[in-house]
Amino acid sequence: MKVLVYGAGVIGSYLAHVLCAAGNDVTVLARGRRKRDLEEKGLVIRHYLQRTGTVDRPHITGALDAGVRYDAVFAVMQFQQMHAVLPELAAADTPLVCLVGNNIAAPEMERAILDGSAAPKTVLFGFQGTGGRREDGKAVCVRMGAGSLTCGTLRGEPDEAVKAVFQKLFAGQAYRVDYVPDMDAWYKCHLAFILPIAYLCYQTDCDLRRSTRRQRRQMMDAVAEGYRLLRSLGYPILPEGDDRYFEPGLRRAAMCVMLWFMAKTAVGRLAASDHCRHAVSELEALDRAFMALRERSPRLPMPNWDTLRAGMPAWETLHRTWDAETVL
Repeated sequence: MKVLVYGAGVIGSYLAHVLCAAGNDVTVLARGRRKRDLEEKGLVIRHYLQRTGTVDRPHITGALDAGVRYDAVFAVMQFQQMHAVLPELAAADTPLVCLVGNNIAAPEMERAILDGSAAPKTVLFGFQGTGGRREDGKAVCVRMGAGSLTCGTLRGEPDEAVKAVFQKLFAGQAYRVDYVPDMDAWYKCHLAFILPIAYLCYQTDCDLRRSTRRQRRQMMDAVAEGYRLLRSLGYPILPEGDDRYFEPGLRRAAMCVMLWFMAKTAVGRLAASDHCRHAVSELEALDRAFMALRERSPRLPMPNWDTLRAGMPAWETLHRTWDAETVL
């Protein structure tokens, strides 16, 4: 199948790699230095946990050609960058667009694509569970197993025709596609989880090894408060039952162990700290949008969330510290 991956960061690079391995005709849209690296070296990935490397040779382009028809287009980029490419995605000659990444404005983005498109499109939203960084022209990718894509629409799981397309796109790969019924709620729940981690990353100068047990406990309590906020606003907790990992009991104990491992090893640096270093603008935008949700339930106390957030440097300071390292 003919596929375009719009964006060549770590997440887009791994998605393109899986699509290439499945035998698709893959084009990667990249610009600037990243485009030159891909043209000269190919799509090079070091798979950190698997201790192996791969090189793929997808087609490389610097612009979306409206005259080329694709079976599917995946847009993979930071949240605050996605708005700028919506007109191109609307103009793309494809029946299927999937926006991959953190997103707290999914309904508005779907509307912009559908209103701007001359032909019917199915708009999906997804999140790929991979992390890492770029260095020396290659992507360093951390993932569990073959990786996975959580995917759905704003009103339910994709229909069977769309699922059949995804089955062809990832044919023969162990890469998993998990469908959920409400991606807007899923995204908000994901932010309730990752924002406290980001606050702690920034508190520790993006070195989670310096985090204390008390800080990690406060982070978990903050996540629990975030989930309670979403429930108060009528959002379902997705994946179902995830909030139980932050309430007293065996599940919370297991989560404590996982977060300790993440904080004290290179996995946490690649999966969390490196993203915080390179995505200050995205996290600021997500933080601002999530805080706006709180205004809809102003009487709900969130003391751990507030304390954790107040303990990190101001966003202006974070920009001065880390923006020079940003990799687009």
